[in-house]
Amino acid sequence: MRFSILTSKRAKALRRKLTEPEIMLWSRLKGRGPDQPKVRNQHPLGPYILDFFCPAARLAVEIDGATHGDEAQLAHDQRRDAWLRAQGIEVFRIPASSVFADLDTAADGVRTVARSRMKPAPG
Repeated sequence: MRFSILTSKRAKALRRKLTEPEIMLWSRLKGRGPDQPKVRNQHPLGPYILDFFCPAARLAVEIDGATHGDEAQLAHDQRRDAWLRAQGIEVFRIPASSVFADLDTAADGVRTVARSRMKPAPG
């Protein structure tokens, strides 16, 4: 439980310190329209904090900056992605450069993947 409390506190602090591409993408994803999947930012899950999370789609969205190319970070990302997959969560990675280059396409990509993973409402 202690680990979960610490992770939650870290997530709360990170919400106040979003990176520029996270701020940009969050500005497009936070809408709550009827056709928009609900997305949370800096969402704690187990030992990890996800940049963005769509619970209905079981989709984690990660913005990968320059550090995601180094060997240690790649190994960490692989362990993290494997843990998330074991929880039934798909990871959708977007390079930060793609957010800067075309924000609307990046946001549309997140929505498309989320909708494809969401189960249709009964009825």
